[in-house]
Amino acid sequence: MRVLVQRSLEAKVEIRKKVVAEIEKGMVLLVGFEVEDTMDDVFFLANKILHLRIFNDENGVMNKSILEVKGSILSISQFTLYADTSHGNRPSYTRSMKGALASSLYDAFLQELKKDCKVETGIFGEDMQVSLTNDGPVTILLESRKK
Repeated sequence: MRVLVQRSLEAKVEIRKKVVAEIEKGMVLLVGFEVEDTMDDVFFLANKILHLRIFNDENGVMNKSILEVKGSILSISQFTLYADTSHGNRPSYTRSMKGALASSLYDAFLQELKKDCKVETGIFGEDMQVSLTNDGPVTILLESRKK
């Protein structure tokens, strides 16, 4: 499982020119699953994200979590995070988990986050346009295989 975390001042996702979700200060997550992922990966990364200290404290040091700053999360499913371009220029997605299973793990991931944080989402499998103001910029790639 991979999650690209972006600290943001504001973010929104649109589908067919209609805003379906938006947040103010918080994180934008691009979330992808590979064929070997399990609930262990979901639990590990949900916990890591909720406690990731990427928000500034009173001294301007990244020392606070999303929970401490009472921020929100905008989560977007993103199967292209497992694109393989090692054989030419056209990405292969053979490592990306397919439809129903990926959707099930994604839903479980969202439920874990929602236990402690406000979470908005796009729509799984839809063509989405995501806009954000990346704060910092701070962008961090998390992978469950690198525990």
